[in-house]
Amino acid sequence: MLKLSVQQARNLHLAAQGLLVPPRARARRASVRAAIERMRLLQIDTIHVVARSPYLVLFSRLGDYEPRWLDETLARADIFECWAHEACFAPIGDLGLHRHPSPIRTGHWAHKSAARMQREHRAEIATLIEHIRANGAVKSSDFERQIKGVGGWWNRSNEKRWLEAGFVLGDLMIARRENFQRVYDLSERVLATTRQDGASKAKPIDAGMRLDEADIRREFLLGGVRALGITQARWIDDYFRLGRKFKDAALDAHVESGELIRVEVRGWDNPAYVHRDHAALLARAARGTLRATHTTLLSPFDPVVWHRERASAMFDFDYTIECYVPGHKRRYGYFVLPILHRGRLIGRLDAKAHRASGEFEIKAIFLEADVEPDAVLLADVATAIQRAADWHVTPKVIVRTSEPKAFAAKLRSALRAPLGGRA
Repeated sequence: MLKLSVQQARNLHLAAQGLLVPPRARARRASVRAAIERMRLLQIDTIHVVARSPYLVLFSRLGDYEPRWLDETLARADIFECWAHEACFAPIGDLGLHRHPSPIRTGHWAHKSAARMQREHRAEIATLIEHIRANGAVKSSDFERQIKGVGGWWNRSNEKRWLEAGFVLGDLMIARRENFQRVYDLSERVLATTRQDGASKAKPIDAGMRLDEADIRREFLLGGVRALGITQARWIDDYFRLGRKFKDAALDAHVESGELIRVEVRGWDNPAYVHRDHAALLARAARGTLRATHTTLLSPFDPVVWHRERASAMFDFDYTIECYVPGHKRRYGYFVLPILHRGRLIGRLDAKAHRASGEFEIKAIFLEADVEPDAVLLADVATAIQRAADWHVTPKVIVRTSEPKAFAAKLRSALRAPLGGRA
């Protein structure tokens, strides 16, 4: 087997994900669709402390771009929403895979919940769908009800749950988002959307129905390997949440057919796999000519870090999303952004964008224990932070504290930022 160092494997992974080198050209609307097609999934999360995750994931890859382009890409039906890894945007070409009535998809917790809702409220869901058919697209807020004594997260109407069930089961799709609220419409109406050039891109909801479960699993398996660039067998299922880990023996047939290339990564106990579409990247990685030069901030929900074991093995970086952890148990902060620097994850920062005052607050920045903050790292990290702050329209960067302690002062100087002090 071809042998790679861990760093060569990292570089191949980042190249596949679009994070190896800085953007070579200014982003365009089509760049959003291309980035999602490369990743195959763009996870959705609504936390808005910095930027909502899908917009931030795209910024890490595209640099300065218009966030509205993601909204427009959805409204044009170039992408669609589905439950996969979690709630995600996916390329419209994958609709048939995600909508296939296979146990691979119907075993997902969101599908199980929707099926239970349909069993218990079939008539109500059918009535709601007929309402949409007659009156047009709706938001869940159109049915808001104030329930005495119940508020916040739990104040959800029945219609919200019925809309979600109709969406998961395929009768409804998300036509667009308004202020990031889902707008539900009939699937056939969403798929009838046409490109500006007039060419229809509607895809039947039963696309791929002639495929059996083995075919669907194969498509997801190969798609996950391609999106990751390089992966161990046991990490593949998590990408699309297939519900069953793969073993090396299960991949033998794909290696024999040439669909996958089995390689060895020094320091890994298990072999790794590369999709044949990345054979040229693999060759460059093995020669040492695939070099990482990009420095940027990542979302907590970026594919690079969303699988803890994979991030640890690939980058020697232990990352936990702490926004769902009680405050007193957090080590680093609420919405902590990993820092990618030239092929390594060298630290993380707890940030908040104060849009009203135009301030990008770094509550704390933490470097990994083995990272030496030399002049190149300092300049690259400062530039990445400033670019992120400018894109957020919060150009005034405030640095509070750091580990190691001396790094905050150096970073302020590099940013020409004011003294952070204590919040």
